[in-house]
Amino acid sequence: MSVPKFEEFLYPFLVQIKDRDLSSKEMRDALVAHFGLTEADCVLKTKSGTNTQVNDRINWVRQYLRRALFVDLPQKGVYHITERGKEYLQKHKTLSKKDLMAYPEFSKYATGSTMGEPVSPSPVPVENESQDMTPTELLEQAFDNINRDLAEDLLQKVMEQTPRFFETLVVDLLKKMGYGGSFDDSTKVTPYVHDDGIDGIIYEDKLGLDKIYIQAKRYKADITVGKPQIQQFAGALDEQKATKGVFITTSDYSKEARNYVEKLSKKIVLINGQELTRFMIEFNVGVSTKKTYDVKRIDSDYFEE
Repeated sequence: MSVPKFEEFLYPFLVQIKDRDLSSKEMRDALVAHFGLTEADCVLKTKSGTNTQVNDRINWVRQYLRRALFVDLPQKGVYHITERGKEYLQKHKTLSKKDLMAYPEFSKYATGSTMGEPVSPSPVPVENESQDMTPTELLEQAFDNINRDLAEDLLQKVMEQTPRFFETLVVDLLKKMGYGGSFDDSTKVTPYVHDDGIDGIIYEDKLGLDKIYIQAKRYKADITVGKPQIQQFAGALDEQKATKGVFITTSDYSKEARNYVEKLSKKIVLINGQELTRFMIEFNVGVSTKKTYDVKRIDSDYFEE
């Protein structure tokens, strides 16, 4: 038999963890048994050839159910059903992407809405999404979806590290983005204690005449960086007689904090968790290229005599 379609995995996945948490291996084994898949089925590859169809479907089901807040991961590689997931199972016997679109968290994810953008209260009819899109648009949408999922996983991976590791990470990122000179020691992570509110320094010239000071805060998503913390950072810059600063957090900033930096005479850039992971992907920090797809077009010059 062939491996069932992606959406056919959604409901069985949720049912498997109705009464107990499962590891990723236990989940795979349970779904293989549920569908009666053979060994030959389990080694079938996706079109890219980089993953099996079974693993690819399970990975995407996990992502979809997490975005809809049906499932969470209490620890690495362990799946746990949430109260929302349990309530859904009590009332339904099937589950599709269209059903998930009724939940604003998933709708925001599926439609590509960014922080602060309103989400339409009415679900988008998923089966019609591709009808009005060109193949190029579908490819771009798929690329965006993959990167959004990568960003979510990347942020979770960052949160698993120590605060000290995070300070080193943001300094590495800014250097990859082109800040700092080409000379040795153009970047510096300050001592972990007694750092005077500065976690890193970027030297933009050999003599250190121009510097960028960095503050890095590895916060959970529900902890918002407010105006007082930015004021403290601005004060730390004043002590250094500095005019440039970057504040990076894994969470987000309050409106008051953003308004405050706009009124300062010095330049402070605020980077939140979403922007952090976007830059990490763009500048290849903590990620690597798995496969490259070349989109080709007709070379008109070749056919001209």
